[in-house]
Amino acid sequence: MRMGSHSHAVTDAILETLKRAGIGLKTADVRFALAGGCAAYARGAAPSLHDVDFVVPQEDIPLASETLTSLGFRMAQPPEDWLIKAFDEEDHLVDLIFRVADRPVTADLIKRAEPLKANAVILPVLEATDLVISWLLPLSEHSCDYGSLLPQVRALREQVDWNRVASVAAPSPYASTFLTLLHRLEVLPEPPTPTTEPIWP
Repeated sequence: MRMGSHSHAVTDAILETLKRAGIGLKTADVRFALAGGCAAYARGAAPSLHDVDFVVPQEDIPLASETLTSLGFRMAQPPEDWLIKAFDEEDHLVDLIFRVADRPVTADLIKRAEPLKANAVILPVLEATDLVISWLLPLSEHSCDYGSLLPQVRALREQVDWNRVASVAAPSPYASTFLTLLHRLEVLPEPPTPTTEPIWP
């Protein structure tokens, strides 16, 4: 019982961090969209929240960083060169991601985001197909946890254009194998077929 209460408290705290950061970025007119587990949660998946992920075009990172700093977040530059990190007073983490699998976050990706309610506020949330693609493209021999993806993808499956996912995922053996797994597990009734140019984002 204590573990369940602790997990619930952590989820509530992460959602409060999401709300505070999201409202700040929105008020400052930063171009951004909610991504990661919080985006899945906003789209109806069960909460599995460890941090808050926002995708932001790289040219908007300075404004995003300045905005979060003004709200009391502590900014940090990690060794990775595709994001910056922000921590609130309780050390809950916000990732500002400007590249996904070496692909820059673009204005078009942000424009496709949909306004959805996330912890009682309306924020731009990655379109479901883009969200799944953002999970699959980074899969590699060093990071290939299909198990953690399954429940999230299962919850979103009816919102996703799987043929577009297949088109973008085709060059990656790890991403395309996950699509085969989804079909074998009957998460998808038919194997998705690449039908478009594999352009993303």
